[in-house]
Amino acid sequence: MINAQFRAMGCQMSAFLDSSSSKGEELLLRVPEWFEEWEQVFSRFRPDSELSQLNQQSGTLQTVSNTFWDVLELAISIEKSSHGLVTPLVLPALEMAGYTVSFEQISVETTLPSQLPGSPTGILDNVLLNPETRQVRLPFGSRLDFGGIAKGWAAQKAVDQLSSYGPALVNAGGDIAISNLQEQDFAWVIGVINPFQPELDLGSIEVGRSGVATSGRDFRQWKQDGILRHHIIDPRTGLPAETDLLSATIIAPDVIEAEMAAKIVMILGSQTGIEWLSTQQNLSAILVLADGQVLETVNIEKYNWKVLFNNKDQGVF
Repeated sequence: MINAQFRAMGCQMSAFLDSSSSKGEELLLRVPEWFEEWEQVFSRFRPDSELSQLNQQSGTLQTVSNTFWDVLELAISIEKSSHGLVTPLVLPALEMAGYTVSFEQISVETTLPSQLPGSPTGILDNVLLNPETRQVRLPFGSRLDFGGIAKGWAAQKAVDQLSSYGPALVNAGGDIAISNLQEQDFAWVIGVINPFQPELDLGSIEVGRSGVATSGRDFRQWKQDGILRHHIIDPRTGLPAETDLLSATIIAPDVIEAEMAAKIVMILGSQTGIEWLSTQQNLSAILVLADGQVLETVNIEKYNWKVLFNNKDQGVF
């Protein structure tokens, strides 16, 4: 097993390849380069990134790269599948909530000035697209933030390339893409973070070809006008989601679906989120509520879920 550890997109990243191939090792060492290239396309904190350039010229027709177009098409598909709950049109709302710089530069203790009340973010149907020329025109004043969509896409893209040399896993800041079981059919053991004690795992799961994503408001949070804010925007209000969930971990057939589902459940909250999950037979979930309760879908058992953090309030749904 060989691996690479690095930082990109404001997160800690890791890539694993179960291979003894020298060519596989050479490819693994290029993973940080790939993420640097993708970050230069999608970072909203780099003024010269492709995303920033497009956002700065909303209202005008712009030609975008193949990479940008791929993720934009993915974002459109996700927005439709989530009925508008997961959309990249949240950047103005994020900035209104105080998330204006990379999170490493925001202290939870810092109190940012209050802003105007939020408003619905709109939908991508209002974005003008020309597939033949890869041209995009954002409505004037609209701006995009691909956020978790770009991380999930990047994790899957990296795994797809690495898997030519053996089973691979890429963890892009909590968005995990897995190509297959390890050699000799061993499962990958993944720790689920305890949001109350991030240095400890809440438990562990064993997975093969799949995607795992955790969305939460336990880490990316700050104070605005004395009120604790977080980065998960509810597009229906344009404000940080009012949710009783602290984190949601989803196991899905692929990381893109897992990322979307985790965000949906966080926005909906535990009660409505559980109702939605009951209609999604291909998803398994571990939910942590702000009051400390841990809920799990019944089908989590197939991933050999082991609880390491003893919580007295635990249940299945």
